[in-house]
Amino acid sequence: MPASGLQCKTSITQTASTTTLIKAQSSSSSSSSSSSNGGDHKQQQNVRKGWNIKASKISTKTHNRIRAIVESLKIQPNPEKPMIPLSIGDPTTFGNLRASDETMMAVQRCIESGKYNGYAHTQGHEEARRAIAKYSAHQSAEDIKTENILMCSGCSAALEYCILVLCDSGQNLLVPRPGFCLYQTLAEGLGIEIRYYDLLPERQWEADLRQLESLIDENTGALLLNNPSNPCGSVFSKKHLEDILDICERHYLPIIADEIYEHLVFPGSEFIAVSSLSKNVPVLTCSGTTKRFLVPGWRMGWVIIHDRQGRLGNAIGGLKSMCSRILGSNTIVQGALPDMLEKTPKSFFDSVINLLYSNARLAYRMLKKVRGLNPVMPDGAMYMMVGVDIERFPAFKTDTHFVQELVNEQSVFCLPGACFECPNFMRIILTVPGDMMKEACIRIAQFCEAHYKNDNNIIENGLLD
Repeated sequence: MPASGLQCKTSITQTASTTTLIKAQSSSSSSSSSSSNGGDHKQQQNVRKGWNIKASKISTKTHNRIRAIVESLKIQPNPEKPMIPLSIGDPTTFGNLRASDETMMAVQRCIESGKYNGYAHTQGHEEARRAIAKYSAHQSAEDIKTENILMCSGCSAALEYCILVLCDSGQNLLVPRPGFCLYQTLAEGLGIEIRYYDLLPERQWEADLRQLESLIDENTGALLLNNPSNPCGSVFSKKHLEDILDICERHYLPIIADEIYEHLVFPGSEFIAVSSLSKNVPVLTCSGTTKRFLVPGWRMGWVIIHDRQGRLGNAIGGLKSMCSRILGSNTIVQGALPDMLEKTPKSFFDSVINLLYSNARLAYRMLKKVRGLNPVMPDGAMYMMVGVDIERFPAFKTDTHFVQELVNEQSVFCLPGACFECPNFMRIILTVPGDMMKEACIRIAQFCEAHYKNDNNIIENGLLD
């Protein structure tokens, strides 16, 4: 039977009184607790006396070697000569290399469809991974399974995931010298030691295998192999890759293969994926669309797991977990990948190779004649390393000083070998228009002739502070 109005009012009054009593008891208990703790809560509130924000350890230990060196240069380009930047590793910089129509249309269709605006599976859309498996079939004698493909935000992120999965703080990672400074940037902030194995210019930048093997110990997490190479432009032979695999097998060492330039190989050379040769050594292959498809800003890369004998264990699960850190890569480009990889004509890729190869031959032919320089003809990628006999240029202390004054006098900017742990060299890019490459080589020759000395007498004039 419903309660009368008087009963409801009485009940409400009693409830309110009870609530008031509970609050009072709670307040009294809180006060008593604070008192019994000697005012600890109040003391904790006064621990901070002012603003004291500090950068994290990982951020203070993270450095980009190229940026640090370039920003330290005292550059004032010659105003009478247009700047020719042979330092930028972005193939789209000069406008002469552009993405194919098929690539642009594939992305346009994905945008218009509206089907790729949401999140994808953290490893990537299934159809995109199927396309990558087909595109990368040359990497394995067996079919590549889509569950062994992880899509990342560019090849840089792919490399980062692999390093983080295979190496812990206190361990070491073997990387090539000369080599891309990003490897050090990704590792050092996490307390991972970088150990450099040498590439030999007199042997077309093959690795010094004896020196490489001497670096391995129980704390070595992985060997990083960059083939074709940035900055050397070298392409390893089958025999050399097999020798490297033998070392890794003897020492139970997995390989991280940076093969972003796998399709940029010049006539007369052949690229062989290290994973295709490996029977027992697990290989994590990193690649992407950046260079071959001329879309570095789209940030599309991937890791392919090659582990025939199941050596990686729970590292595979760890690698897949890494993909959840940013909830997957660019979904628009993922949607476009099947058409990009399948429909871009061979003629487009051939035209890119032809330009790079033509510039490589031109630069090699012209710079080989310059006293004090020793270019090493590349077999692929987008770069050439040029040796500088710094003793023949006594006005300059180092390759960095040499490069700085080359900019100031001739407005030609190359990256010094110091950026790649390779003194007395400089790196030039091969992606510029042909006439610009020729002009740059003429200016480099003029600069060298102006400063070359036949003896080793050190002159004081021209030295910078």
